[in-house]
Amino acid sequence: MKNTETNPIRILPLKEVRLRIPYSSVQIWRKENAGEFPRRVRLGANRVGWIESEIEAWISSKVRERGL
Repeated sequence: MKNTETNPIRILPLKEVRLRIPYSSVQIWRKENAGEFPRRVRLGANRVGWIESEIEAWISSKVRERGL
């Protein structure tokens, strides 16, 4: 995970994660708890997000599993 001026860490809200991955909020929570999905980052008392590069890596791993 790089954190430079040219490649900053981007945090995605749940809404954007769900646009990229067709899971419900509950499915994401269950997969996180099972260790099958990137863990959320607590940003505040009522706010969480996911690191974009981890979500992209997870998607890539699913594509590799398929054999592409």
